[in-house]
Amino acid sequence: MVNRNLRKERIGFVSSNKMERSIVVVVERKVKHPLYEKFIKRSNKLIAHDNENSCNEGDKVRIIETRP
Repeated sequence: MVNRNLRKERIGFVSSNKMERSIVVVVERKVKHPLYEKFIKRSNKLIAHDNENSCNEGDKVRIIETRP
């Protein structure tokens, strides 16, 4: 059995809701530069399912990883 509690959880902001029952979420993280040791913002765009089409642009959402 696979433990379902090991799923990754991300918090981000909705950047697009133009698709039918899907949203694009931008997740930002801070990474330390290896040489200069300054923190840099890095972002990933993830597509998430929104069954009720209730999310709008700019909403803060929590998404959880699932199998394809």
